[in-house]
Amino acid sequence: MNKQSKLILGGLGVLAIAGGIYYFAGSSMTSSNKQTVAQPKVVEENGQTVKQFEITAETKNIKLKDGTSVDAWTFGGSVPGTQIRVTEGDRVRITLANKLPEPTSIHWHGLPVPNAMDGIPGVTQNAVKPGESFTYEFTVTTPGTYWYHSHQKSVEQVDKGLYGTFIVVPKNATVKYDRDITLAFDEWMAGMDHGNMNMGSGGMSGMDHSKMNMGNGNNNISGMDHSNMGGSNQTASDKKEESHEDMMKQMYNVFTVNGTAGKLIQPIEVKAGERIKLRLVNAGFQTHKIHLGNQPFIVTNTDGQPVQDPVLVTDQLVAVAPGERYDLEFIATEGGFLIDDHADSPAAGDIQIPVKVLSSKNSVTLEHKNKGDLPTFDIMAYGQKTQPAEHKYNLEYTMVLDNVKDKSGNEIYTINGLTFPNTQPLSVKKGDWVKVKFVNRGTVDHPMHLHGHFFQVLTKNGQPVKGSIPSKDTLNIRPSEEYEVEFLADNEGNWMFHCHDLHHAAAGMVTLVNYEGYKPNFTPDPNDKPE
Repeated sequence: MNKQSKLILGGLGVLAIAGGIYYFAGSSMTSSNKQTVAQPKVVEENGQTVKQFEITAETKNIKLKDGTSVDAWTFGGSVPGTQIRVTEGDRVRITLANKLPEPTSIHWHGLPVPNAMDGIPGVTQNAVKPGESFTYEFTVTTPGTYWYHSHQKSVEQVDKGLYGTFIVVPKNATVKYDRDITLAFDEWMAGMDHGNMNMGSGGMSGMDHSKMNMGNGNNNISGMDHSNMGGSNQTASDKKEESHEDMMKQMYNVFTVNGTAGKLIQPIEVKAGERIKLRLVNAGFQTHKIHLGNQPFIVTNTDGQPVQDPVLVTDQLVAVAPGERYDLEFIATEGGFLIDDHADSPAAGDIQIPVKVLSSKNSVTLEHKNKGDLPTFDIMAYGQKTQPAEHKYNLEYTMVLDNVKDKSGNEIYTINGLTFPNTQPLSVKKGDWVKVKFVNRGTVDHPMHLHGHFFQVLTKNGQPVKGSIPSKDTLNIRPSEEYEVEFLADNEGNWMFHCHDLHHAAAGMVTLVNYEGYKPNFTPDPNDKPE
């Protein structure tokens, strides 16, 4: 198979290597656009190098845009939190100190870490109480773009700003980037109370975890009470959901990139001819549809994992669902362009990022095209078509996703008609091959995220994937869509499998992947709230 494809980007010939290993320019490399990169303390222990980081969870007033500030919860005093940038193979030790008024944790989204380090209160650890600390330690084995966020009452805490980005650079890099820029997208309810969110149809307050029991390796969890979740007066399911979605778009009234919106967004400055890497991270709850103006680009990675033989893309929207990541690459040309968001929300206009070419004779093109005029990039039909390896599956599991009313008339989000903790876990053994079929019978998107593993996407709506088989940890399933994915059970533990619209997770769309015989090494606190 041809492992190389020669691309013409902006009239400049560049070589893109499928599944390539990348390295970065020296002093000229820009690691992020207004993100602070953590500087670790490097120590030697028993002949092994360990990079030590300290992250403090604390409150801070953050200015999102002119005239709009919020009292945010932060990792390290900024939103996004301090970026962690390490190299494949590094041993990292990260101590979380909690100075917040509530317990919290850190989940390493997409990183295949040991189960005890996954940061899920009630499942892998107890939440870190105010004034206390917890140390996470693991070896980073897989290069890519990842992020970290709280998983304690995550629908509230991530909403308040408890997230950051985590970059793993390949150890043996061969492709040079002049600038490596991370863009984390989010939405905010500026001026609204996060403490008791009543979301109408699909309200998210009121879960009672007091009867959860995760001990003895059995993971018997019972007693979650959805009775206080805000309901809807509408009777037609489609109208109810449309009302809920419209309400969400109004409530999330500020869109940010790297914690800023509007005129506070700093331009990206590049030089003509430079090779630029853009890492797109969706830390929010709504899909962000990113447009790179008139700049051709290739998509090199999805959820950190490489795409086989990427080809040139021009004038398409890259739809990044909640929890997803996409890596883009382009060669800067004269004139510059605008990166903007075409999401289905009035607040999407907050995100307009000028890309300025230094010493360019031409001005930046600030054209915001009508979103109806632009096609959406399709990762399922992109790159060199590959054939999946044939496996004998030890477990096949169908996951029907839906939204219904419970007996109290409240909107809930279900897996096979049930809400967590009553959903049926996937019981696996190490070495099993597992096939999962997603069926979305509801009226809204569900970005499904599997902890601790990557899965390969095999089919969409009954047809084999047309391009390079994506390896992902988060997959967005739209209404009426069906996908089949497979994964190898190669990381023992108890792992969450849930919708990463965290409102949906908090309202029930969660299950677990449990390894037979695995026993957690902690005694669960019944007050922990992992959603």
